[in-house]
Amino acid sequence: MKKNAVALVGLLAIFASVSAGAQTKMSGTLKCNKADPAYTLEAGDPSGHAYSLSKNSCTWTQPADLGGDKTKDGYSIGVTDTTTTHETVHGTHVTTMVSGDKAFFAFHDAYPIKDGKPGDSTGHWSCTGGTGKLKGIKGNGTYKGTPNDDGTVTIAVEGEYELAAAAAKK
Repeated sequence: MKKNAVALVGLLAIFASVSAGAQTKMSGTLKCNKADPAYTLEAGDPSGHAYSLSKNSCTWTQPADLGGDKTKDGYSIGVTDTTTTHETVHGTHVTTMVSGDKAFFAFHDAYPIKDGKPGDSTGHWSCTGGTGKLKGIKGNGTYKGTPNDDGTVTIAVEGEYELAAAAAKK
């Protein structure tokens, strides 16, 4: 029984190293404009509690490389739960590549509110699909959002991904 456990641990370690080796690291920076459109509804419980739905257009100021193609622009649609001290956001981001292919991401983040202004956010993302060469893409990572005085947000993204074609070769 002990040998089986050691063999299982060994197999898991090999599998983990093969899986980790197949991932490709990526990073980039995008700037997202003020939300347009944006809709907000007061929750009606504690003062300052509201929910909103918004769409932000974004441009990759430092493009990320996905399978030899560069990120260009896109948009995020998010649902935000706001209180007087913090906000949490979850939604979808669609990035258009230079080639015209698209990558789809789910995201979730949170940030503090101080004196009515948002602070830096930290979040997680995961790939939910794509088109063209990015069809079947998988991956995940983190990001940090920094609000700018003009109402835009600069977002530094990093993580790992795997294209479906690479996964099929395993």
